[in-house]
Amino acid sequence: MGYVIATANMKGGVGKTTLTVNLATCLAKNYGKRVLVLDLDSQISATLSLMSPLEFAKRRKQRKTFRYLIDEVINPDPNSQINIHDIIQSKVCNLPGLDLLPGDIDLYDEFVVSEMLHNQSVALGEQDFEAIWNRFERVLINNILRPVRDEYDFIMLDCAPGYNLMTRSALATSDFYILPAKPEPLSVVGIQLLERRIAQLKDSHEHEAKINIKMLGIVFSMCNTNLLTGRYYKQVMHRVVEDFGVETICQAQIPVDVNVAKAVDSFMPVVLMSPSSAGSKAFMQLTQELLNKL
Repeated sequence: MGYVIATANMKGGVGKTTLTVNLATCLAKNYGKRVLVLDLDSQISATLSLMSPLEFAKRRKQRKTFRYLIDEVINPDPNSQINIHDIIQSKVCNLPGLDLLPGDIDLYDEFVVSEMLHNQSVALGEQDFEAIWNRFERVLINNILRPVRDEYDFIMLDCAPGYNLMTRSALATSDFYILPAKPEPLSVVGIQLLERRIAQLKDSHEHEAKINIKMLGIVFSMCNTNLLTGRYYKQVMHRVVEDFGVETICQAQIPVDVNVAKAVDSFMPVVLMSPSSAGSKAFMQLTQELLNKL
């Protein structure tokens, strides 16, 4: 089985999706790895970074998004013919080895999930609803991915900002997580909050099955060249080093690069669209660095 890696931060707008899709693309393109990207954010940014809105709308109409795999867990249909292999889009951006499990703008209804788990607790005569919820979030994404997990070298989970059911389940499923951040104080707060949440997640599941997720690295993105030498940036970096240690910070940093935004508008990762750009070179360096860490 390959590695399952979540990309997460409590704060949005830190380059999480851009990091996920470009790392995945570098792994497939430059290292010949088989990589699956799973979009867990209802903003579907990872999906639209790898396919056009028209293609997404077509797949959604065909019930070929991650939402329908979740539906099968919450409301099982014995007559359903849907399986994960039907929903995975292979060779996205015409790149062999790069596959996508498209997200959806309407992934699940938390009320329906709560109702289902409440009915389960009543049927089983279990009083501890929190234990039932914890068990469900631990196995939800893990069980969905189980049929394909050994088919990939890497499965990259693009988590939504914040800490919803999908993010918690993704973290519980993953071997490692990457923390994208901007060199600014609020982004550092997002790192601290996520670290606290992961510690709580491990504690809440320790009686069921141990969660062994580890941080792979903190990646700073949208770094302005002028800012990198300034006092403000150094203060932020000093705080991160104090809190997490210098070894957790990736040396490769992703610069501000207009080519990254242009690539998103073309529904393609920048490492494919503009491979010689500063942003692409930074993602290539980062991929090698993370592989060395692994």
